[in-house]
Amino acid sequence: MEYQNLFTTVRAVGPLHQGVPLGKGDLPRDFSPVGFSPLAWMGMAQIGPIYLGRLGLASLFFGTLSFVIIGFNMLASVGWDPVQFIRQLFWLSLDPPAPKYGLSLPPLNDGGWWLMAGFFLTVSIGLWWVRMYTRARALGLGTHVAWAFAAAIWLFLVLGFIRPVLMGSWSEAVPFGIFSHLDWTAAFSIRYGNLFYNPFHALSIAFLYGSTLLFAMHAGTVLSCSRYGAERELEQIVDRGTGSERMALFWRWTMGFNATTESIHRWAWWFAVLCPLTGGIGILLSGTVVDNWYLWAVQHGVAPPYPPVFGTVVDPATLSGAKP
Repeated sequence: MEYQNLFTTVRAVGPLHQGVPLGKGDLPRDFSPVGFSPLAWMGMAQIGPIYLGRLGLASLFFGTLSFVIIGFNMLASVGWDPVQFIRQLFWLSLDPPAPKYGLSLPPLNDGGWWLMAGFFLTVSIGLWWVRMYTRARALGLGTHVAWAFAAAIWLFLVLGFIRPVLMGSWSEAVPFGIFSHLDWTAAFSIRYGNLFYNPFHALSIAFLYGSTLLFAMHAGTVLSCSRYGAERELEQIVDRGTGSERMALFWRWTMGFNATTESIHRWAWWFAVLCPLTGGIGILLSGTVVDNWYLWAVQHGVAPPYPPVFGTVVDPATLSGAKP
């Protein structure tokens, strides 16, 4: 049969490696490396060691604190019954304060726990970003991964901090829960006239689907040339007649231009990063600049108006007594 593989068929097994030497002042690595051969079907069979450092330990501390606050509040909501906690986990939620509290500090049981958990979670994520950035610099790497993570942090901050502050109420933020956060998303879209008419939401979805397509195309191209050692990209970039050159020729013949082993990663990085960046902009504009995305789309010629079956569509914001 023709050689085709989805898993790694040739598995090189070498001695366990402790990693490159650490810099002066760094804490030691955690856990000794172990070999786990089933992982070799997908790549490297070695697990560990892990370097957390001071920033990593601090991030895990605050993240665990936030996780415990959310978990115990959910457990308390079912009368401290562990069976009901497991049964109802997808429906349990820690909600933000009510609108009457605005941006003030509410009582713990009226949203204070949500505010505290969100603060600790934000600190944890921020520390993890700094750890990621400093580890890249310490290893002489570019900081591309840290900035990609920052794009996701932007969306996180828009949902839980920046937009609620601009709207003047913590109640605008997303609750901590599985179904409750999905319900919040659906209600948010209905409240602002359907997010499908939000151009930044459309861009975000385009970059979401586009990034999955690019990653699948890249993975499929490399795997299709793995018989020529295409996964060894650095060696193959300067060697003619290799798997990498075949990959570039394939995309030149099918798309009209070369997608090199560098350019595909730039395309994929930008598509993935622009997904949360544009999504965050779309969320930020909802309620602060645009009150109804459907009416905005009609006004700007993006969407056709509904047929006048029920009379003229009136923007609720223009009605008397509407909140300014």
